[in-house]
Amino acid sequence: MSEEILINVTPRETRVALLENGVLQELFIERALRRGLVGNIYKGKVCRVLPGMQAAFVDIGLERAAFLHASDIMQRLPGNGDSDTAGVEDIGSLLREGQEITVQVIKDPLGTKGARLTTQVTIPSRFLVFIPRVTNVGISQKIEDEEERIRLRDLIQLFMTEDESGGFIARTAAEGASAEALRADMIFLRKLWTSISEREVQTKAGMAVYEDLPLSIRIMRDLLDDQIEKIRIDSRESYQRVRQFAEQFMPDLQAQIEYYPGERPIFDLYGVEDEIHKALERKVQLKSGGYLIFDQTEAMTTVDVNTGGYVGHRNLEETIFKTNLEAAQAIARQLRLRNLGGMIIVDFIDMVDEEHKRLVLRALEKSLEKDHAKTHISEVSSLGLVEMTRKRTRESLEHVLCEVCPTCSGRASLKTPETVCYEIFREILREARQFDAQQLLVLASQEVVDLLLDEESDGLADLEAFIDKPIKFQVEALYTQEQYDVVPM
Repeated sequence: MSEEILINVTPRETRVALLENGVLQELFIERALRRGLVGNIYKGKVCRVLPGMQAAFVDIGLERAAFLHASDIMQRLPGNGDSDTAGVEDIGSLLREGQEITVQVIKDPLGTKGARLTTQVTIPSRFLVFIPRVTNVGISQKIEDEEERIRLRDLIQLFMTEDESGGFIARTAAEGASAEALRADMIFLRKLWTSISEREVQTKAGMAVYEDLPLSIRIMRDLLDDQIEKIRIDSRESYQRVRQFAEQFMPDLQAQIEYYPGERPIFDLYGVEDEIHKALERKVQLKSGGYLIFDQTEAMTTVDVNTGGYVGHRNLEETIFKTNLEAAQAIARQLRLRNLGGMIIVDFIDMVDEEHKRLVLRALEKSLEKDHAKTHISEVSSLGLVEMTRKRTRESLEHVLCEVCPTCSGRASLKTPETVCYEIFREILREARQFDAQQLLVLASQEVVDLLLDEESDGLADLEAFIDKPIKFQVEALYTQEQYDVVPM
C-alpha cells in the first residue's frame, strides 16, 4: 500500500491530507487563531476541587477552565509535603484550591467541555517518548517482533544513566532504528526537558510553558514511516522548514520531501477538496448502490447501513452480506476522515447467518488497523448493532469546519408552515383575551403569511369573527419559518 502526505499552507491555515493508494484517509487542520492544544504544557492554578467527581478544574489561561481527573495525577506535586501521592485516588489529598501545578493537555476542548489535562508530562520525538520523573522503559505494542522489542529495550537501558532521571517509550517508528538514532533522540529529549524545566520556574500561572510543534512538523514526527512514498508541500517556506527538520532527525527520508510549485491547488489536483465536501454530508454512497447515513450528536455517533439500489444477483442474505462488507470498509475510512470519536453505534443490515456476522465484524476490525486513534469494537448485539469507541483527542471535521444552523439550532428539522399557522391562531386567542386591543398585527415569514391568506383563509375569517377584531399581517424578511409575533394594537 502506497501512502502520500499533501501539505497545503496558506497564511492563516495549514491542512495536511494523508492519502492511501490515492484515496484521502485522514485530514488535519490547524488555524492560526485556533491552534490545537494537545501536547502543550502549562503552569496552571487549581480554581475548584470537586471531591464528588474526584476531579479539579484548573485555570491554564483558556476561555474555559480545564479538567483534571485524579487518575491523571501520577506523580508527587509541589505543595503536598514529602509524601508520594502517586496512586492516591482522593482528589482532596492531591490538590487544593489556589495551588499552582504544571499540566499537559491530552484532549482539546470539545463542544462545551474544557480541555482535559494530566500531570504526567510526556514529550515525543521521532523514535521515543520521554517521561520525566520516572525510570521505566516501554515499547510500543504495535512492535510485535519479540527480538526487536528486546533489542530496543536493551539499547534504551544502555543509554540511560543513573544520574539522569526520566523514562522512555519506544514509538512504533523506532522499529529498526539504529543505536545512534536512538541515542541522538534521547539526548535531544533531555535537552528539551531541561529547557522546559528552566522555563517552568519563570512562567506565571495561566501561561504556556511549552507549545508543541506546528502541524507541518508534527506530522513529520508522528506519521512518517517507511510506507510514506512522498510528502508534497505547496509552500516554499514550509518546505524548507520541513527539510531542515528531516535533515536533523530523519536524514534517510529527505528524498521523499518535494516542493509542489504548480499553479493548480494541490488539494484540487488530488481530488481532496471534493472528498472534504463529501465528508460533511450525512449520506455516503457505496459503489454497490447501498449507502450510509452518519448522524453526529453530543452523546454518540450513529451509522445506519442501507441496501439502497443494490439488489444483488443471488438471494437477499447474500445481498445484505455484500452490502455490509462494503459498508464496514467505508465506515472505517469515514471515521478516520471525519475524525469521529467517543461512542459509535453501527446499525448494519440484519444478517441471519452467524458466519456472515463474524466476517463483517472482522472486516471492520481489519479496516480499522490503520487508524492512528485507538478503537474498541464489541460483538454484534441481539438487535444487530455494533457498539464501538474511538479515542477522541481533537474536534471532528464537522465541528472544525461548520457551526450549528441558526435556523434549526442543530435539530436538522423545522416546524412546517401549517404547524406555525395553528400556533399563531392559538396565540391570537390568548392575546385577544388578555388585551383590549382594537386589532392584532401578526409578524411572520413569507411562507407562513402566504399560507394564512391562502389555504387557511377560511379558518382566519372564522377566528376574526370569533374575537370580533380585525387581524393584519406583515411579512418580516429576517424571520425564520418558525418565528412569529402577535402584537395588540
